[in-house]
Amino acid sequence: MWTRHKAVIVVAAVIVLAGLVTGVLFALLGGQAKNASATPSDTAELRSPFTGEPVRVLNPVLAVKIDNIVHARPQTGLTHADIVYVLPVEGGLSRFLAIFSSGYPPVVGPVRSAREDDLQVLRQFGRPAFAYSGATPALLRYIHRSARIVDLYAGTARGYYRDNSRVAPYNLYAHTGQLLAQAPGASRARDIGFRFGPPPPGGMVTGSASVSYPAASFKFTWSAARGRWLVSMDGVAAVTTDGGPLAPATVVIQHTTVRTSRFLEYGKRPPFAESVGSGTAEVLRDGKAWMTHWSRPDAEAGTTFTTTSGQRMTFATGQVWIVLAYP
Repeated sequence: MWTRHKAVIVVAAVIVLAGLVTGVLFALLGGQAKNASATPSDTAELRSPFTGEPVRVLNPVLAVKIDNIVHARPQTGLTHADIVYVLPVEGGLSRFLAIFSSGYPPVVGPVRSAREDDLQVLRQFGRPAFAYSGATPALLRYIHRSARIVDLYAGTARGYYRDNSRVAPYNLYAHTGQLLAQAPGASRARDIGFRFGPPPPGGMVTGSASVSYPAASFKFTWSAARGRWLVSMDGVAAVTTDGGPLAPATVVIQHTTVRTSRFLEYGKRPPFAESVGSGTAEVLRDGKAWMTHWSRPDAEAGTTFTTTSGQRMTFATGQVWIVLAYP
């Protein structure tokens, strides 16, 4: 009797223990399956800090100095840029500093020479690759010695060529693939202060906005059909050779101090547009304009934009143009 009773107890205990083990295994495996199925939806989508658009990876930053005199138009590759900086140069004219990371056009140009204020703009990107045709001897020595860039000076780097169908010196172009192959240490895209998302409250309905240098003018006209600002330069619609009209999603007219450079150009000191400091800026997006305050405390930092109420100004996703304008 007693032996039979103990046997029954042992069998019952084994059954209970088996049930417990089965339950634990089911819970563990079920939890793993649940976590595995939840992983894709829980992973945040990677977006470019320069455009707010989805990207697969954060690529190296390639900056290219591009001419904007009338003989240099239409340019090549500008529609592929994440950011286009507009800077004043000697003679009251303008040039572009185009920033590429999300994607690279096969060819870009016309490539022109660097100015001192390019280097201040570029510091916020870390150590970007910088393609330029040259500089005055003193500035060129300074760039080689002191600039925190991957130096893609046309006098030493490969990938540049002349387009003989255009007039020199407005005919220097570069193959971006060859440029990037020489810049394995270039910094990758990172936060430089931009924020993207729905527009903040307010904003004034604006059909167009204009900004001028002494011998150059820009007009940005809202196109509801395209959801972009169409660019005109010196009264003519701006187009490219490879991507149609120039049409950024966001335009920033950033008013700043424009002093003179330490380095001479043609015997005179060219303009130096400060990108470090603070001031006012008009931000255009979605057919409206916001008056904002910009701040960049030092060259290592990015630029923040805030509305008059103190709220962070958000940009529309897509290409951003920043015009460094006279006060």
